[in-house]
Amino acid sequence: MTVSVAHGTARLSAVTGATAEEAHTRARSALAAAGFGEGDIVQIVEYVTDPAAVSAGARPAGVTVSTVTVEGLLETGAAVAVEVTAHPGGGERIATGGGVVTVADEVVYLPGILPADLSAGFPEQYRSCLEVAAELLRGAGTGLEALVRTTDYTATATRAEYPRCGRPRRELLGGAGADGRPVHPAAAGILVDRPPVPGAAVWLDALASRRPPRAVNPGWRRYETLTYVPGVAAGNTLFMSGFGALDPQTRRAVSEGDLPAQAEHVYAAIGAVLREAGLAGDAVVRLVEYVTPAGAADYGKLAGIRASHFGGRAALTSVVCSALLRPEFLIEVVPTAVFP
Repeated sequence: MTVSVAHGTARLSAVTGATAEEAHTRARSALAAAGFGEGDIVQIVEYVTDPAAVSAGARPAGVTVSTVTVEGLLETGAAVAVEVTAHPGGGERIATGGGVVTVADEVVYLPGILPADLSAGFPEQYRSCLEVAAELLRGAGTGLEALVRTTDYTATATRAEYPRCGRPRRELLGGAGADGRPVHPAAAGILVDRPPVPGAAVWLDALASRRPPRAVNPGWRRYETLTYVPGVAAGNTLFMSGFGALDPQTRRAVSEGDLPAQAEHVYAAIGAVLREAGLAGDAVVRLVEYVTPAGAADYGKLAGIRASHFGGRAALTSVVCSALLRPEFLIEVVPTAVFP
C-alpha cells in the first residue's frame, strides 16, 4: 500500500474490504501510519460493486464523498475500495445542498455528481451534471471555468451517444489560459453498467482549481477539435486525462487483445505529457486504472511495467469497469502529477 505525500497533500492507494466498514477502517489505519487523521481528509472516493454496499456510517462525518459503482474489484472477496486524499487541517469544508465541497491548497474537491433530472436523455443528463457542478462550485466562490478534470461514467448502451456530450462541454466549459484561449479540462470516459441510482445515464467525478489553468499537449493535433486536453497544469498539480492504447496521430487503437502491450503504450503516452510539462515519471502521485473484464486476468503483469515508468511513488487505484469507449481498449489510466 502506498501513501504518496507531496506539497502536504497525501494520496492513499485504494484500500479494499469485504464491507464498507472494513475498507474505511483499513484506510484510516493507513492514513494514521502516515501521520494523518480523520480531520485531515479532503476527499473520499468509494468504488463499490453494489450501491447497497455503501454505508454512510462507515465514513468520517462532514467530508467530501463520491461513490462510484464499478463492475468489480481485482482483490478476491473485495466489495468496496476506498481512495482517500488528505491535507493538514482538512482544508475548507463547505456544506451545500449537493454535498460537502472541500478546498485544500486551492484544489476544489467536489462530491459525486448526478443529473438533477433522471428521466431525461443522455445529452440532457450530461448537461444537467455540469449545471449541478456549477452550483457546487459557486459554494467555493468559483465556476465551471475552474474545472480541471472530469471523469464521466456512463453505461455501455450510451457508447454511441457519448460524443453528444461535446456540445454542453464546448458551451459550458473552458477557463481562460494566459493567452486568452479557453483551456478545457482533462477528461476520462468510463463505461459502467451499474448506475449508482436507477435512471442515471451518466454521473461524474470532478476536480477544480482556483489557480489559473495551462493546457499541456505534446503537439497531438487531435485535441484541437476536442473539448478536453491531455493535461491541465494548475498551481503545483498536473491533472491529466484518461489514456487508452490509442495512437494520437492516426487515432487508431493499438495492441488489440494484449493488456501488457496496451499498458506500455498508455504509460509511454503519459510520459510524453509529463515531459511536455517539464516532469519525469516519478512526478506522478496517483494513478487510477480502469481495466475491462477481458483484461482483468492479466492485470498482475503490469506491476513491473508500471514501476519502470513511474517508480513506486504513485498511489494506485485499480478497478474493473464494464467496458471502455473504444471497444478495443482493455485499460484506461487517469494520472495526477505534481511539480517540485
